[in-house]
This record gives sequence, structure tokens and C-alpha cells, in this order.
Amino acid sequence: MSDHLQELSESGVSIWLDDLSRERLETGNLADLVKDSHVVGVTTNPSIFAAALAEGERYDDQVRELAADGADVDRTVFELTTTDVRTACDVLKPVWDDTDGVDGRVSIEVSPLLAHDEKATTESARTLWSTVDRENLLIKIPATTEGAPAITTVIGEGISVNVTLIFGLERYQGVMDAYVAGLEKAQEAGHDLSKIHSVASFFVSRVDTEIDQRLGDGSDLAGKAGVANARLAYREYERFFSGERWEALAAAGANKQRPLWASTGVKNPDYRDTMYVDDLVVTNTVNTMPEKTLDAVRDHSDIEGDQVTNHYADADQVMADLKAAGIDYDDVIAVLEREGVEKFEKSWHELLDTVQGQLDQASEK
Repeated sequence: MSDHLQELSESGVSIWLDDLSRERLETGNLADLVKDSHVVGVTTNPSIFAAALAEGERYDDQVRELAADGADVDRTVFELTTTDVRTACDVLKPVWDDTDGVDGRVSIEVSPLLAHDEKATTESARTLWSTVDRENLLIKIPATTEGAPAITTVIGEGISVNVTLIFGLERYQGVMDAYVAGLEKAQEAGHDLSKIHSVASFFVSRVDTEIDQRLGDGSDLAGKAGVANARLAYREYERFFSGERWEALAAAGANKQRPLWASTGVKNPDYRDTMYVDDLVVTNTVNTMPEKTLDAVRDHSDIEGDQVTNHYADADQVMADLKAAGIDYDDVIAVLEREGVEKFEKSWHELLDTVQGQLDQASEK
């Protein structure tokens, strides 16, 4: 039987799990996925933590300790999530060592409630970085207008970053520019550029969901926009990380900011459940997937080498056809960016509500 996950890994795609829970950590499940399923990284977000904390009893002891210490809900969430991420960093540390810091990464996100506050985002990133205190950590910062200068500042201080909630090509160009500007600041400050890593999380399936809804039933363009958009993002990546400005940084040991394909679980059951993996295979990328998608890839994926750099003309045609069909790309991206932050804010409030309930329960005992 073919090992499709190994084929994917050998094609230059780093497989990261889009999930984390204390149960995965304490049962050894995460370690097993690293050992047996070519998983070399982990991403988290408010939705993932909300789900983990709402299920099971593995957080109860720590919640009781924090309640006894008088911790409020914000401190409790901070302690619970940073504990899980620190432990996951330790599980992934051998991968980090083996890949010279490229993989073995675990991401934790600044509160989405700060997405439009540059100063607060920067301070939160610093606090998370120092509290988790692991070299293989990535701080997730959303690619909002206010997020860009925060990314530059944080990178300039030597902190590695996962830029999240990227949907559009113009925003992606700004993200890459913010990263390079940060590297230039880091170089001026005397930081070792080879130690700074970053990924840019480009969301895929949500683009199809929004555009398919606008196209209506029966369109032959349905399900084509997400992959086309991501392929064109990779073209922008190739263009950006070349030329004199980048070469000067590369000569000083700087690492390219790798594209990360996010939101790769298929939302439409009519589509191949591995399409956002199979169709976006290309070297020097990350595909972060929920376990359901990971299992599907293992079972029946069709990995056929580079499916991106030889499809730029196809992707351009898809975008031209969508425009001709009346799809306003800029409006689609604006809606997705707004909804992306709103969805994470909603999940964050759900997380706070869940933890507050646990604190109240612990205080009554």
C-alpha cells in the first residue's frame, strides 16, 4: 500500500496538524502522528482550543488550581493554552532539531479581539513568546491592516511568526513585505536571521465557499477559485523572494517565508476530500490539515508532484472567467477577511465562556 503522506512529504510539503488538545498530548496521540504519519508541525486557533476545553476532564486539575489562586478567565485561558502549546513544542522539538528549525513548529494565536490594535497585538506576541519560551514556537498574527506593522515589529525583535487569515493576493504581497521589513530591522538590531522563521497562512476552502455561493448552482466554475487563488499566491511568492532586496537578506542567512495552505478541509461534500492537498503540491510549502483530511490523504490521496508552478496560466484563466461571470474578487476578499476575524472572535468568546463556567464550577467545590 502506498504511503501517500510520505509521498506528500517527499514532494516538499510539510504536513502540519490543524488541531491540538491535552488529550492528544497526554495519550501520546500527537507523538504517534509525528512518528507514523509524517506530521511535522501543529497549528492552533481559538476554535480548536474552545473544542478541546469543552470536552473531557483533562483540564480540570489545572482549572481548580487556577481558581484557588484567584485567576480570572483571561489568565486561566492564557495558562491553559500556553501549557498545551509548550508541551506540544517539546513533543516536536526533535523534528525542529532534525530540520534546522524549519519544521517542528507549534503555533499559538494572539487574541483575535486584538486584531485591529497594532500595539496590543505586538505586546501580546511578546508575552506569548516569552511565556511559552520555546524556540520552535510560532506566534500567529492576523493579516489585518493593523497586523502588518505588528508583524514587522515582532519579526524585528527575533520572534518567529505565522501570519494568518490571508485570503487575497494584494494582502499576501503586503504580508511578505512586512516580513522582509522585519528581517531588515532584525539585521540592524544584530539578530541572527537564520533563527527567524515565518509562514504565511493562505486560506483556501473558504474562497470556494464564498464564490460558489455567488455563482449559484450548476456553474462549471464552482470549486475552482480556491486552488487557482492559492496557485497565484505561490507565483507571487516566487516573484517576491528574488531580486536584490531578498538576496541581500538571504546572504545574511534569512529564511524565505513559506506559504502555508490553510483551511484545507473540504466544505462541500461534492468535492474530492483531498483536493486542497492533491492540487496544491509544490515544494517549500506547508499544508495544515484537520485529522479527517489527514486520514483521507493517507487512505486515497493522489500525489503527482508539482501541481502549482505549471498551472499558472490555468489559474489566470479561472480568475478571468470568474470576473466575466460577474464575481467581484476584491469584494469576495473583503468579506472573507471581515468574516474571518469575526469567526475567530466568536470562537474566542465561546472559549472564554467555557472556561468561565469551569472556573465557576471549580469555585463551588
